[in-house]
Amino acid sequence: MTASASSHDLAKLVAKGESKTLELKRSTGELREAMHTICGFANGHGGRVVIGAKPDGQLVGQQVSEQTLHDIAAARNHFEPPLAFDVERVNLPNGRAALVLTVAGISDSVPFTYDGRAYERVDNTTRTMTQARYEALLLERAHSRRRWENQPAVDISLDDLDHEEILRTRDAAVRQRRISAGTSMDVGDVLDRLGLRRAGVITQAAQVLYGTRFLPDYPQGLLKMGRFRGTKITGDILDNRQEHLHAFAIAREGMAFLDRTLPLAARFPEGKLFREDRLPVPPAALREVLLNAVMHRDYSDPSGYVAIAVFDDRIEIRSVGRLPRGITPESLAGPHRSVPRNPLIAEAFHRTGAVEIWGRGTNRVLEECEQHGIKPPTFEEQAGAVVVTFRAAVALGAETRHQVGTKSALSPHQVLILQSAQQAVSIADLMRRCGRSDRTKFRDQVIRPLLEAGLLEMTIPGKPRSSLQQYRTTTMGAAAAGEEGST
Repeated sequence: MTASASSHDLAKLVAKGESKTLELKRSTGELREAMHTICGFANGHGGRVVIGAKPDGQLVGQQVSEQTLHDIAAARNHFEPPLAFDVERVNLPNGRAALVLTVAGISDSVPFTYDGRAYERVDNTTRTMTQARYEALLLERAHSRRRWENQPAVDISLDDLDHEEILRTRDAAVRQRRISAGTSMDVGDVLDRLGLRRAGVITQAAQVLYGTRFLPDYPQGLLKMGRFRGTKITGDILDNRQEHLHAFAIAREGMAFLDRTLPLAARFPEGKLFREDRLPVPPAALREVLLNAVMHRDYSDPSGYVAIAVFDDRIEIRSVGRLPRGITPESLAGPHRSVPRNPLIAEAFHRTGAVEIWGRGTNRVLEECEQHGIKPPTFEEQAGAVVVTFRAAVALGAETRHQVGTKSALSPHQVLILQSAQQAVSIADLMRRCGRSDRTKFRDQVIRPLLEAGLLEMTIPGKPRSSLQQYRTTTMGAAAAGEEGST
């Protein structure tokens, strides 16, 4: 860019006047005040200070000497922690020059101070940061470097973790090619590979992801599920469940609850002979929001939880913890950075293929809702929690799903299997009880759908064809079999 073109662009910029990200200073005689503003920008979303511009937006410039640049360089030494910002010289037609100081925002080093004081930018004004705000940002800085999730778990050993879930993560990660196929089947080695055990010490992230014992030390491993009559929380409670579970189980149980609770609506798409049954909200959108709630919540709060509340007119998914700094409810509806609060927890889900790491999840939610023909959800921060609300008619008495993840009821043989496998049992025993002789068809047509739906689980998930393999009904499977048996 030529000097004249650059000065022209700069003149247009300063003509707009000061803003949340632009400050105008007449000369380096106001260098100290300019540094205050640079500090405020660095503690926020970044911005530019133009030296050589009047407050009314007129670009006048100043004489820029070696001493001028030396003074700016010296001013850098007054920031704590050290702060990098760019200095650009723009020559003007009048023979003078303007200096443009540009600083980025959203840094893990926030809060910055200048001469021992922290500053912030509010609209087009720079002011001293309040003590409360400064201390809150200090805590965030400490969290980013010494996060809750990577601290040692309290009184948790390898035996207290769900070994089968750990091996499921390993197998899924291998299939997704996000972990080496040569990774050991030893659960401790898998945790080491995922960064969830350090020098033999179990981290709190491992407890969140795979824990089996939550009380009294980890009450925040809580999933709350409720179906309320009407549109208010004070309405009659038709279904109320609270369970302490690890993160993967919360995601599965939450989706199972929605699958059981939400009605199926029938429609006949144009040009087709057969009806199409579908939920009032696309399952993919619900799943994405629930996964975000599980991965990005604030686990350091012992009173925290994930909650799913279904009303007659909406579905709310709530997770305790504010949005990460730099992310607003409004920004979630468009392109935004991925800022995981719990990188280790999020990475474990990513390895299984459940999520991406590009910050596109909420955008996919909006696309799913648009294709489904419903309004996009709203994203809000309420009383220290993030709440996502899907507006949808959830009428009582509508047809609901009997089998998790399918559109039809369980077959008699599947019900028998779930009832018979309350204790681990081999496939040969299950075939005898069902009077089946074709092992391949039995495994593919009867057993596999139950496994994929989370109703049945393997005792040796890492070796599906092991001669010692047995099957066991999950908590969700027992509930489904009970519902089927009562119909």
